[in-house]
Amino acid sequence: MRIGELAARAGTTTRTLRYYEARGLLPARRADNGHRTYDESDLKLLTQIRTLQDFGFELEETRPFVECLRAGHPEGDTCPASLAVYRRKLAELDSLIGELQAVRTEVGAQLERAERARDELAAGARVPGGPEPVCELGGDVG
Repeated sequence: MRIGELAARAGTTTRTLRYYEARGLLPARRADNGHRTYDESDLKLLTQIRTLQDFGFELEETRPFVECLRAGHPEGDTCPASLAVYRRKLAELDSLIGELQAVRTEVGAQLERAERARDELAAGARVPGGPEPVCELGGDVG
């Protein structure tokens, strides 16, 4: 198949395919007339790359999976290098989840503090002569 057909079947653009070719992820085969030619195995490579990128893998992280497929394995994630990338990505995700949980805890604590302060200001405003709560954006708390 030609580049336009492969791009359409893979749900991408010809520009992306040329970029993958330049990065060595997609083979650069040419017909006698100079046109790029591709087959079903190239579509499988692209499907593997796009799936991994949808999961948040960087383009270079897909290389071991592509090489595994090119080596003749039926799946791109059965080679040792691919498994190592999975392990690194899981460790990265675990770290990010931990960081996000810490940020969530801090934001939750700030919310609780802000709500207590708001409630204390509102309670003080009900006392004759107490302060009138004012929103930081310029409006009264109601």
